[in-house]
Amino acid sequence: MHETIEESINVLGGPLKPCAFDPITGFYRNGCCDTGAEDRGAHTVCVRVTEEFLGFSRSRGNDLSTPRPEFGFPGLRPGDRWCLCAERWKEAWKAGVAPKVILTSTHRATLRHVPMEALLANAMPIPARNT
Repeated sequence: MHETIEESINVLGGPLKPCAFDPITGFYRNGCCDTGAEDRGAHTVCVRVTEEFLGFSRSRGNDLSTPRPEFGFPGLRPGDRWCLCAERWKEAWKAGVAPKVILTSTHRATLRHVPMEALLANAMPIPARNT
């Protein structure tokens, strides 16, 4: 465990839920959108990527679709969940191509970069609890 990981709390104030294990995501590659001092890019927004977003990111110089085996990165496909940099998500949001956000898996540090209203407006539905 890294000494500088911030407390794992989501934007709703609850415990941070895992984002994805296949492919494994997160700055710390622990499946969660945890952040800390080493994470200068704030990889805190858990999203479900779309073809439109992947094309947008590629056009901005960050190709997330192409596998990079030398970094253990399989490349993303539409439907994959991924911990995205908060500023990249914000840029995509402003361009109208932001992928949907999984709020329970998005770290509260995201709120330093992105307004909660934007996250709520672009949130995946939260599954109902089984009672």
